[in-house]
Order: sequence, then C-alpha cells, then structure tokens
Amino acid sequence: MITAFITYQMIIEIVGYTLMILYGLSLLVITIYCMMQFHLLYYYKRFKHRFFAEDDSRSIVEDSDLPYVTIQLPIYNEKYVIDRLLDSIAKLDYPKSKYEIHILDDSTDETVEIVKKAVARYREMGFNISQVTRPTRTGYKAGALKEAMHEAMGEFIAIFDADFLPHPSFLRESIKHFANENVGIVQTRWGHINQDYSLLTEVQAFQLNVHFTIEQMGRRAGKLLLQFNGTAGVWRRSCIDGAGGWEADTLTEDLDLSYRAQLRGWQVVYLEQHISPAELPAEMSGLKSQQFRWMKGGAENARKLLPQIWSSSLSFRQKLHASMHLLGSTVFLAVFTLGVLSVPLTFLINPLSIDASGMIYFMVSLLSILIIYYVANVQVAWQKENKLKMVLKFIFLFPIFLALSMGLSFHNSLAVIQGWIGKKTAFIRTPKFGIKRLGDQFKGKKYITAKFDKVTVGEGLLFLYFGSALLYSLHTGEQYFLPMHILLTMGYGLIFYFSVKHLRMK
Repeated sequence: MITAFITYQMIIEIVGYTLMILYGLSLLVITIYCMMQFHLLYYYKRFKHRFFAEDDSRSIVEDSDLPYVTIQLPIYNEKYVIDRLLDSIAKLDYPKSKYEIHILDDSTDETVEIVKKAVARYREMGFNISQVTRPTRTGYKAGALKEAMHEAMGEFIAIFDADFLPHPSFLRESIKHFANENVGIVQTRWGHINQDYSLLTEVQAFQLNVHFTIEQMGRRAGKLLLQFNGTAGVWRRSCIDGAGGWEADTLTEDLDLSYRAQLRGWQVVYLEQHISPAELPAEMSGLKSQQFRWMKGGAENARKLLPQIWSSSLSFRQKLHASMHLLGSTVFLAVFTLGVLSVPLTFLINPLSIDASGMIYFMVSLLSILIIYYVANVQVAWQKENKLKMVLKFIFLFPIFLALSMGLSFHNSLAVIQGWIGKKTAFIRTPKFGIKRLGDQFKGKKYITAKFDKVTVGEGLLFLYFGSALLYSLHTGEQYFLPMHILLTMGYGLIFYFSVKHLRMK
C-alpha cells in the first residue's frame, strides 16, 4: 500500500511538473512573439514620420508620363459586390487611355452574366475592360492571376479583391513610388466599410488596424521584409516575373510571392496614409474561412520560405523578424496549449505546492500587446474621433479581442497543423454580401457556408471545459488561472454562439 501510494504520488508530481514546464514554454513562445511585435512598435514610433515625409514630398507624375497599368480583379461568385467594385474602379483619377481592366472571373453562378452586362456597359463609356474566364479553377486565385498575365499589357499590375472600394487617387498615389527602380510592390492600408456593423466586425477591425499600422509600417520603417496583402496594391510586372510568378502551392500566394520578390532584391513600399476600404466578414463562417486560409497559408509559407530566408544574405535582424512574421500563425498552437493546460494545473498547482510566482514576468507580453493595440487604434485608426469615447471603446474591446483570439485558437491551430504537415485543401474564398450599414442584412443570401461541423462541436465542448474550470475556481477561491478562464470561457462561448446563430441565417 505504501509503495502504491508513493508511486501514485510520484506520478502526480511528474505529471504536474511536466504540465507546468509545457505551460511555461508556451508562455515563453508567446512572450517572445509579443516582444518582437513591440520591437516593431519601436520602429514605427521612431522612424515612421521620416517615411511619411518622403511619401508626401514625391512629385505628382504628369498625365503624359503616366505608365500603362493593368487592373486585375480576381473574383469568384461575387454577385453582391461586383457592381460596387466596378463603379469604384471607374472613378479612378487616371486617364482611361492609360489603363485596362481585366475581370478574372472564375464564377459559376449568375455573377458571370452580371459581369458580362457590366463589361458591355463600361465599354460604351469608353473603358478598356474585359471579362477573362477559364474552363477550370485550377490554382484558385493564384492560378487566375498567373494565367491572366498572358493577357496583361500593363507595365504595372494593380490588384483588387471584389469587396474593395479604392479611392480615386489610388493609382496616382501608388505609381509615383515606382520612380525608384528597386521598388517592386506598393501596398496600401486596408480600411473597413462596415466596421460598426456588429461586435464581430468591430473586433476584426480592431485587430487588422494593428497589422496595417504597427506591423506593416513598422517593418518598412525598420527596413524589414513586408508582405503584399493580396489586394489594394500595385506590382511592377518585371518584379512578378523576376520573382518566379504566382504559385498555388500555398493558400496565401500573396505572402509567398512578396517574400520571394524581396529575397531577390525588390523593395516593398507600404503607404499607411493611403486607405483602401473593404468589407469585413459579417458572419462567423466567413470569418473562420478567412482565418483558416490565413493561418494555414502562414504555416505553409513558413515551411516553404524559412530555409531560403536563413540561407540568404539578409542581416540577422531581418532574418529574425521575417521568421517571426512567418511563424505568427503558429503562435496559436502555443495559445491553445496554454489554455488547455491551465485547467489540470488549476487542480495541481496547490496540492503540489508549485511556485508559479515566476510566471508574473510573462505579464510583459500582455502589457506589450495592450500598448500596441492602444497605439494602433486610439492613436492612429481612431485619432479623429472623440478621445475619451475612443479610450472607453478601447477598454471595452480589448478584453473581447483577447477572448475571441483565444476562442479561435482551436480552429486556427487545426489550420496551422495542416499547413505544417502539408495537407492540401481548397482555397475557400471569404463570401461578401455588400454590407455597409447597420440595416443591411445577410440572412437568406447565397454563399453562407455555415455548418454544424466537428470544429463547432469542439468549440462547444471547450466552452464547457473552461466554464467548468471557471466555476471550480470561483467555488474554491483559486485565483491564479481565474482571469484566463474568464477570457477562455467567454471566447469559446462567443465563437460557439455566433457559429450557431449564423447557421440559422442560411
């Protein structure tokens, strides 16, 4: 009996300390990533105004000197937004004789006829516009862009997804940066047409504002590798060709090609001050499909590009930041692991007298993220709004953002794992419904792909898992993991709630 008791006690101790080590390693990974993000904030605050001044000082190109541009609009079943996009493109302040519009139409529904009629209408108005179709959707968006290069006559290629509304000055503001022959890509900042539509769109905008300010401009200011975001940007055609062209072996072909271009010496210019508004996913299945593509594509590109980066002539600083960028989606594995391990540790940390006081040092990661998101949103994205109201808005949104990010960690981790093991899946585009105002609806519209699948079931079970741990902590007074379990319960609860709610709107 004594031997059995000692053996049992030893097993409990081994399990407890092993879980604590894994928990600490997960925290360490997250902290390192957060500190690298904070380093981008340093570059952003320290050097961005130098680049803003350079951008403003660039002279406007005369009409006679403007280069010929091909505008490519890759679409797939976009009946609700294609007319809106074309109306916006037609308002570009650029001579009609200096650009052509190619609608790369892979649609399989009535969008094909809508585009056909629109092309005829705009041709009568004097636009050089055409509908480019192909028999199969091979390679998805990357395949469409690659095949369309044979049709393009422009020295520069501008690309817009279907849900974007470029500003009339977009081409003029972008093209002038190509006066530097080393510049291969110009990317503009995404805006948000329907940010105030719902809590879901508010949180998405809250997160994207960080990427399109601190991350992108911070990388430019620090002379680090940036990414083309797939849309709202312009490419020098020789840059596309010189980097090897579009490839469909990852779900984020934009990240792939922009990194390959920079590894060959091309530069990326990011224009934070020039905003290209777009529609955010309004329902959970659309958000999940977008997140899956981005997370899996990030892992695929890390697997593909990290060996090239570390064998390149880039500086160690550039290699390190590029690695953290490509591994950004993989951090969700650490977030998910952290959450799952916190529950058994709730029951073990006191009985085993584990000293977890050292974990307080990892709070620096939370503090750094809080500062980054405050700067990106309150000081930049919302700077023209009432400051007090925006501070209160930030206080409300930040914990919800943390909760939803934790709640998406299960879904995103599955995507990351598939990316790392090389499992191939289809490119699932994010459906858009032409939503701009609070009164707009997506209920009953086509393209909603919501389904009660195994992932949704898993999210519901995780809600119960963390909710039970939360109730236990409240009952026993165990405080160590209480804040985390509140966020995890809220996050998985919201994800599950929206998934089920939007399923009923099909």
